[in-house]
Parts: sequence; structure tokens; C-alpha cells
Amino acid sequence: MEETYIGMDFGGTKLLVGEVDANGRILGMKRYTTGYVNQTSAVDIIKDSLIDYLKTMDTEGRTPAAIGIGLIGRVDTTAGRWLQIDASRSNDVALAQQISDIIGIPCYLANDVKSATIGEMCWGHGRTSKNFVYINIGTGIAAGTVIDGRLTCGSHFNAGEVGHTQVGVQVGTHCVCGRTDCAETIAAGVGFDMCARLLAPEYPESKLTIPSDGSRVDVRQVYALAQQGDSLCIRLVENAAQAIANLIMNLVRVSDPDTVVLGGGIVSDKYMFDKVLSLLHPHTMRFVTGGVVPASLDPAYAGLLGAAAVAMTNNVKEQVMA
Repeated sequence: MEETYIGMDFGGTKLLVGEVDANGRILGMKRYTTGYVNQTSAVDIIKDSLIDYLKTMDTEGRTPAAIGIGLIGRVDTTAGRWLQIDASRSNDVALAQQISDIIGIPCYLANDVKSATIGEMCWGHGRTSKNFVYINIGTGIAAGTVIDGRLTCGSHFNAGEVGHTQVGVQVGTHCVCGRTDCAETIAAGVGFDMCARLLAPEYPESKLTIPSDGSRVDVRQVYALAQQGDSLCIRLVENAAQAIANLIMNLVRVSDPDTVVLGGGIVSDKYMFDKVLSLLHPHTMRFVTGGVVPASLDPAYAGLLGAAAVAMTNNVKEQVMA
């Protein structure tokens, strides 16, 4: 019987748990609501959800070979430790060992964007490229850089936080990292919200809804209104597209990829994707022979597939080394 793997995609509001085969096919899946949590409560949610999934989902007699978990924040994949959920909260947890002790099969961890990058390596653009950059632009911005077939993690497991770089677009947004006008504060979901609130007084005629209940501006509405001529939304889109294009060109100069893969909800819309492409300078991009391309994996399940890929690749590696 072909081996399967459990993937767990832990996000800010939801947890997806599913069983995936070696070809990247999802055999079963269940969604759990998480809400915004601290690291301690997140660990409990992960454990309880995994136990519930294995009890309630029909695996048709299969015993998964390993479990992979994609997590927010800094993760030491080799040691199996979840180091930090965000910049302000740190609580080093030996999560992989805890899960293995409960379930009885190996467990492996990775940062969520690095998980998605590994998913692309296994089942996406990594099948034709050994040098690519995966940039995820959703609520935030982060990247996975693959050089000579190896994913770069960094000395503190913090490589790829490219959302915290300035990209030449000046709006006046203040980032949690301490700097002003970082790419994330202009082009990510949080950035669209920050910029809309900052710039809205200049555009009293705008029809964009600025929520007062703590929720963020709906980027889909921004795109729709921009295409209808709403001046505020046009400015938000143009700023974001330029920020993303500049970020891509900066990363191309740093790591010399042959392919740039764009993932995440912000760039899954063709309207924004095409705008970004139009702003890329051909001379800067001349060695990116594989092009700037959408992620191969469905954005809705990229995290789940990536987590399963983390389980598969690390489990195979340990079997080879044994």
C-alpha cells in the first residue's frame, strides 16, 4: 500500500488537517477554527484537532507514515521545535516530539511559508527548477528561497522575512519591525488595510468600506472598485503592485533564480498579477528564464500540501540515513 502523510496547516484563524499521498493528492481533509491564539493554546488546539481527525476521518485502514505541521513564526525543523509564534511572543516548544509521543508516528515541523515552498519543490515548479524563489503574499509577506535544490533557513530559522524590507514606495505606514513603509505594510492584506486607513481622508468620494469592527479592508473590494475608477483604490493597487514588483526584482538580484513563484491570495487575482508583471524591468529579469509564475498548488490548500511535503521529505531522509 502506498504511503500517505498527515499535513496540518496552522493559520491565524483556521487549522486544516488532511491526509495526502506521495503524489500530492488530498485523500481526506477537515477544517478546524482556531481564532487568534498564543503559542500555548495553539499547541492544545493542534493536539486536540489531530486526535479528532484521526478518530473521525475514514483512512480506509491506512496508517500514515508521518505527520507534518506548517506553523506561523520561527521553527527549528531539525530539532522539531516551535520557537516563536510572532515577534512579541516566544515559548520554545518541542512540538514534534510531543505529537510523536501521542500519536506514535514521526512528526516534523516547518514554518508555514517554508512548508508551501517545500510543497512546490515536491509537486510544483520545483520539479523543473532547482533555483527558485517562492513569494507568498497574503495577510503578510514572506519568501522561501531554493538554491541548488536546497531551501535556505538561516542561522536563526528566520530567513525569508522579506516583507520587512523597504521597496521604494513611500506611504508613511509604520511596521511592527520598527521601520517605515515595509513591503508588507503596503502590499499584504495588512498593508492594504493600513494604507486605506491612512489615505482615506484624501479621498472622501471613495466607495471603499473601511471597517470599524476590527476587521480589515476587503482586498477583493479594493480590486473591484479600482477597476471601476475609484481613486483611492487605484492608488492602493498601484502602490501594492509597485511594491511587489520592486521586491521581486530585489530578490532576483540577491539569489539569481531561474523562476519566481507567486503564491497567496493577494496575487492569485489575475488583475494584480498582470499589473505586477507589467512593472518588472526586462533587464533586471533577463536571467529569470522560467518566468514569474503563479504557484502550482491551489492557494486554498498550499499550506496543507506543504505540511504533508515536510512530513514526506523528512521521513524519507531519515529512512535513507538509518
